[in-house]
Amino acid sequence: MQDRVIFHIDVNSAFLSWEAVERLAAGESVDLREIPSAVGGDIETRHGVILAKSIPAKRYGVTTGEPVTDALRKCPTLTLVKPRHKMYLEKSRAFIAILQQYSDVIEQVSVDEAFVDMTGTQRLFGPPVEAANRIREQVKRELGFTVNVGISSCKILAKMASDFQKPDKVHTLFPEEIQRKMWPLPVRDLFFVGKAAEKRLLSMGIQTIGDLARMEPETLSGVLKKHGEVLWRYANGIDDSPVETESPDAKGYGNSTTVSFDITDSATAKGVLMSLTDNVCRRLRQDDVKVESVTVQIRFNDLTRVSHQCPLPAATNITQEIYGNVCQLFDEMWDGTPIRLLGVSTTKVSREDKGRQMSLFDNTDYEKLEKLDKAMDSIRGKFGPGAIRRASHMGHVSDSSDS
Repeated sequence: MQDRVIFHIDVNSAFLSWEAVERLAAGESVDLREIPSAVGGDIETRHGVILAKSIPAKRYGVTTGEPVTDALRKCPTLTLVKPRHKMYLEKSRAFIAILQQYSDVIEQVSVDEAFVDMTGTQRLFGPPVEAANRIREQVKRELGFTVNVGISSCKILAKMASDFQKPDKVHTLFPEEIQRKMWPLPVRDLFFVGKAAEKRLLSMGIQTIGDLARMEPETLSGVLKKHGEVLWRYANGIDDSPVETESPDAKGYGNSTTVSFDITDSATAKGVLMSLTDNVCRRLRQDDVKVESVTVQIRFNDLTRVSHQCPLPAATNITQEIYGNVCQLFDEMWDGTPIRLLGVSTTKVSREDKGRQMSLFDNTDYEKLEKLDKAMDSIRGKFGPGAIRRASHMGHVSDSSDS
């Protein structure tokens, strides 16, 4: 069997790069990538969050996701640019069009990153590093912006590799390179380790990815539940998930809501997220399907958006199980900025029962949770959607939209 070759291709500071390219093409003389600059927030009120920043801005300590006011404190000369999402989508389509010249197996993760299965393409495009450099150079030559390319035999390691030194670089991270290249890195650099998880891991004396990889998985599960098992697998480069192009049956189920007030506390946000998750999961069960991935979207009161996605430990349509992952994603990306819209969407839909790989360290009674969902679905079917609600979203009123 031929070894897999997976690329993870990520646009460097996407929104900032795309703004720079567009403005230079329009005749501006200053390249935003060469000065302290950032995309995000409201230029007039200087509120909101940073969506992308230049390398010179990064040297001042400006970080993606932080409030504009904090960024301006660090760098008073920071040039702020208002986001133009329609233009970003056009740049994204052009980026993906180039990737389609190299493979027909592409999983677009967001507007600025994608996994590409390059297995078996060596005769066409040369060895992996050579092919990656061809893609990198073509994007820069034809579109004017740069990308990083990570190369490995699985998705998690390819993603980690693409995050190594930036910009405009190609890096490999094959299994035999893990101990040398990945294990010395701080544990926060591992994919899916956010602030909350990092804090728990540091309290256990886990400083590096190598420390995490060498831990007993059951010890991690005792502290971080299923999330601990996932992190242990990632730290050891264990990931057999395929690069999946979106099929008609895998477009997913989603629900979002715009609220009439600013949400400023976690409890209210999570009540809304429970309502959304409950609606999505009820539709999944009605169609007798399960999902393997969930995404949470936030739109702030300055109309900027962020979203994070994670794989689920097993294909499921259980409300409580999916909601746990939704809360994990929310905690990792919310910085306290007032919220006007929340969304929950699921993808990688499956109509076949793939079963559940049980763990010795997972004491969850999934059969009990399934029976609870069925009972609630039955009551709603007889007496209407509002006949019974979960306590965590009682009193929530919103305008929601399904997808």
